[in-house]
Amino acid sequence: MQWHDKMRAMPRQTELVDRWRTLTLRYNEIACRLDRELDTAHGVSMNEFETLDRLAALECGVPRMQDLAGEMYLSQSALSRTVARLERAGLVERALCESDRRGVFVRITDAGRAVHRAADDTRLAILAELLD
Repeated sequence: MQWHDKMRAMPRQTELVDRWRTLTLRYNEIACRLDRELDTAHGVSMNEFETLDRLAALECGVPRMQDLAGEMYLSQSALSRTVARLERAGLVERALCESDRRGVFVRITDAGRAVHRAADDTRLAILAELLD
């Protein structure tokens, strides 16, 4: 690409970068607010709530941790730490996969469902305020 072609492409690249920055700023504003208010009102972080939300949405079955990580924005190690905190709080339970000892299943408990229901109202109120 020659210099004048690069210069013609620059405004488009700048526009894309500006849009990306606006998007990440907006996401961070919402995520920080969710994290702060979910913790204050319900004692869970945004990541912990999102984990509970994914588990609560399952009609049946108990997912493997690696499958759950594949559906979320968390790495497998970050999800593992999140699930460990939820387990200590009694909100989820983990069990080893009998056929594959490396596999770990995770299930929401009744206490986890109760926290999820209460925290979901907080999440929806924040999203309605910031996204409407």
